[in-house]
Amino acid sequence: MTPPEIHRVATLDLKVGPFVWPFAAERREEIDAHFAARQREKPELWNGRVLLGRHAVRAGDHFSADFFETDFANFLAWRDWGFPDAGVFNGFGMGALQSSDGAFLLGEMGAHTANAGRIYFPAGTPDPEDVRDGMLDLAGSIVREVTEETGLDAADYTMDTHWSCVFAGPSIAMIRILRVELAGEALKARVEAHLARETQPELRAVYLVRSRSDIVPVMPRFVSAFLEAQFSG
Repeated sequence: MTPPEIHRVATLDLKVGPFVWPFAAERREEIDAHFAARQREKPELWNGRVLLGRHAVRAGDHFSADFFETDFANFLAWRDWGFPDAGVFNGFGMGALQSSDGAFLLGEMGAHTANAGRIYFPAGTPDPEDVRDGMLDLAGSIVREVTEETGLDAADYTMDTHWSCVFAGPSIAMIRILRVELAGEALKARVEAHLARETQPELRAVYLVRSRSDIVPVMPRFVSAFLEAQFSG
């Protein structure tokens, strides 16, 4: 398995436009049956609209790609079946919350979610709400996901100016560090208090990562690669 590549970039150019995905059109009945089976396992799954990427290009400190809208059912089947269309990638933003004493805060996804048990930074597959004037606003997507998952809003942190684009096979995670003026334990306690107030929080637990020894196998490759790079200096 090829290890992830990490590229530091200053700007993103993510255009959103129409595209008829052959995979979704040709395997419609199989996809519908697959999603119905997944919904029986997890009734909370919802077949909303999401955005996937094509034509990823990195040039210097600039990253560009084309995004298109599709059903979550199409995305889930593509993911569960081993990413059969190599011309498409899952591109998303992640907010790497970092405390004042250097710890990163990650969350474990709840049992009712499509990624139950996985531990990573606040993130989500982009959707049409993240489109502004024909462009995918990943910074806005991160703000939305961080608020939904942790209760923190944009006034609670400072975004770094650059992105770390982590290329990991069919996934490209565009990670931005969010610096919080709280020590690690205080940040963790604040997020846990938010989760305790939620009826059905997206996260079942949160963890602090302070060194490479805190990296665990249930973290996706793009997350562990990013953390290893941060702690290697």
